[in-house]
Amino acid sequence: MKKLEELTSLNMIEDFLQENQMSFLYISRQECSVCHAILPRLRELLDNYPLIRLGHIDANDVPEVAAAYSIFTVPVLLYFIEGQEVLRKARFIHFEELAAQIEKIYEMNA
Repeated sequence: MKKLEELTSLNMIEDFLQENQMSFLYISRQECSVCHAILPRLRELLDNYPLIRLGHIDANDVPEVAAAYSIFTVPVLLYFIEGQEVLRKARFIHFEELAAQIEKIYEMNA
């Protein structure tokens, strides 16, 4: 299962995005049952993409993430290439569609 890096401040998030060519942010809240269901599936999906690093942000611990990344609900999945957002998914995730989109972006940038 894909390694998950806990990011606990906006500075950590910015550093994470700058240090990795391909970054995936997973933003959730502890009390969100949908968030708990999606995370294992996302980690399993991202196992297929060794160049993508996965960071996790608990919006309760880093409330300013909402304003910084225009987050209105959780969970939110953000895919970045060289610090630029290229894909955003929120709340209910269709994994087949997500997998196809990640594959296309990954192949263009790997």
